This record gives sequence, structure tokens and C-alpha cells, in this order.
Amino acid sequence: MRKDHSKYLFPVLFFISLTLPALGTSQGCVAIRHFSSCSGAHPESNVLAAGSVLLGTNYRYFKSFRHFRGTEEEPDRVANQTEVINHSHAWDFFLTYGITDRWYASVVVPTVINTRSSLYEHGREERNTTFSRGLADIRWNVGYWLLDPAALPKGNIAVALGMKLPTGNYQATDIFYNVGVDGSPEVRPVDQSIQPGDGGFGITAEFQFYRELSPSYFLYGGGFYLFNPRETNGVRTFRETLSPILQNEAIMSVPDQFSLRLGLSHPFSPEFTGSIGARFDGVPVEDVIGGSGGFRRPGNVLAIDPGISYTKGPLALNLSVPFAVRRERPQSLTDLETEQATGNPRNGDAAFADYVINVGVIYRLGGNSVALDPEKQDPFNR
Repeated sequence: MRKDHSKYLFPVLFFISLTLPALGTSQGCVAIRHFSSCSGAHPESNVLAAGSVLLGTNYRYFKSFRHFRGTEEEPDRVANQTEVINHSHAWDFFLTYGITDRWYASVVVPTVINTRSSLYEHGREERNTTFSRGLADIRWNVGYWLLDPAALPKGNIAVALGMKLPTGNYQATDIFYNVGVDGSPEVRPVDQSIQPGDGGFGITAEFQFYRELSPSYFLYGGGFYLFNPRETNGVRTFRETLSPILQNEAIMSVPDQFSLRLGLSHPFSPEFTGSIGARFDGVPVEDVIGGSGGFRRPGNVLAIDPGISYTKGPLALNLSVPFAVRRERPQSLTDLETEQATGNPRNGDAAFADYVINVGVIYRLGGNSVALDPEKQDPFNR
């Protein structure tokens, strides 16, 4: 008698889709803001019958505080209590609609609450905290599964194109202490890393895939790239007030961002699925389209990404906690300009997190996933 494994398919692939693009992106000051792609987060959650809908939300949190210059950590920053500490919370609300069995459309509405504690931004004499919150940059996309999901249940790949809208506030301000006339407080834009938006229209390119390796193991992966053609957004950083050599960092850049993921998932029961994978997230030194001037903190993080999901009927819950194993803050273009102008080596630093917490909830409306041809279901009925 053949055992029916088809009940495992939806939890496994649903989990991948929930967690694929979730991006507390580069875990700290490297990232302009939290970012996730439109697909919600896991291949095959978007394999929907025409007219079906996925509704969901994803919460992400990280605390960045470990400073890196290149790939070398600067532990003295924490030891001397001069580190910059960001606490970042993000809630993404997303909807995916099955246009046909292969075409789908998604929209993500993100919101954020961020705090940033530092010494150097407040006269270097005392630690103070700045704050930002609100709507971030809304994103939408349209995707297509390259293979017929009903005829080829063992695996598939989807590609998607979309747009990021500059709906988030990229000029958020707060009070900075000991920086005004005679040490008075002054209202200034908050640091780039906690601005809710970046001020640019962006283009997103995404892919996601899954592949059955055996009846109980799935390979999953995917990635996205955000193309930000706008070079700078006109918002002053006030970094030139810290040192004259930072004049070229006086205005905020609008940088690209990227993310890649690859991993394995395994169902432990009809309801519970575990996964383990790796992800590589970052902000590049230079943009693919448009100029790359202004101030940015380029960087990247390689993380190991374990997770677990629970699925019951149309409802799915998931938790993943990627933890960093390699962090890098490479030399930026403004670093290189300063080095060439002064003849002195320069590579700015950035603060990174040790881990990111991702919690997702998703609900399916409007019927079942794409129906599989009974004659093509052998991989799930061994």
C-alpha cells in the first residue's frame, strides 16, 4: 500500500514562500531600512488557483551593535561603550492574488519602528537616542511560474518584476543633543539606517524555485535585486560637521539592495516543517543603474537560516532566525575619494546584528492550491 505524502507538500513549500525574501536585510547600519520582496516569502505559496488569495503579515526585529571595518570586527567599540545601537522593528502586510494557475500578483505594505542610540551624533559627550516610525516603501510585482504546476509537481521556478514606490518618509527628523549653537539641541534628519524610506522609485527583479529531492526533502531558493536609479535624495546627513574630510558624505545616497537564499526543508509531521539554509544579503558599493554618489554604508552579511513552520488548513505560521557567520563593510566610493584626496587609507565602519527574528502568519482564501494531475502525483505517493 502506498503512503500518501501529498499532504506534506503545502506545508513544505508554504514555509519556503513565507521565509524566502524576508529581509531585515543587511542586519544593521548597512541597510537603509528593512526590506522584503513582494512574494511574501516562499516558493509555491504563490502557486495558486486562479482567483485564490493569500493574505499575510511578517514581523522582523534586529539589534545592530557590532562594528565591522572590512571583515574585521572592532570589539573595542562595545568594550568602550562607543558602539552605535539600532533597534529595528518591521511589519509587512502582503497580499498575493492568483491571476491564473501560473500568473500571480503581489503587493507589500511595510511599516517600521526604529531607534538609534549613539554618542558621536550627540556631541560625543553623552549617549542619546533618535527615533523613526511609519509607513515604509510600498512594493508590488507580477510573477510567472515557468513550468506548469499541475503537470510538474516535483519542482518549479518563478520569475517576477515589480516596482518600489517612495511612500516611506525619507526625511524623518528627531532631536540631536549638544550639536547646535553653544551645545544646544537641534532638529536634524535621523541616520540613513533608520529612515523609513529612501526617496526613490525602484525596480525589483526576483526569482524563486523549489525542487523535490525525495518525498520528504525539498531544495528551495531564490533572490531579488532592487535597482534604485536615483543617485541621491537631497537629505543632509550632517556628517560634514563631524570632519571636513566628510564633505562628500553630506547628502544621502539611494542605494541598490539584494538578497539570495538557498536551503533544504523537511516535514516532521503533516503540520510541522523544518528548514535549514543560508542567505546572503547586502547593499552594493555601486548601483547597477544610475549614479552611486552620496553617503551610503555598503555591506553584506552571510547568515545561516534555520526555521520551523506550522500549517493547519488555510493557516500557516512560521519562525526563522538567521544568524550571521560573516559580515563585511567594504570601502565605499566616498571612502575611496577621501583616501585618494588625503593619501591616507580610509574604510568606514558599520554596525551589524548577530541575528534577525522573523515571524510570519499567512492565510489562504478562495479555494485550494493548483490541482495536480493524478497521473503526475507519483512523487508524493510512494
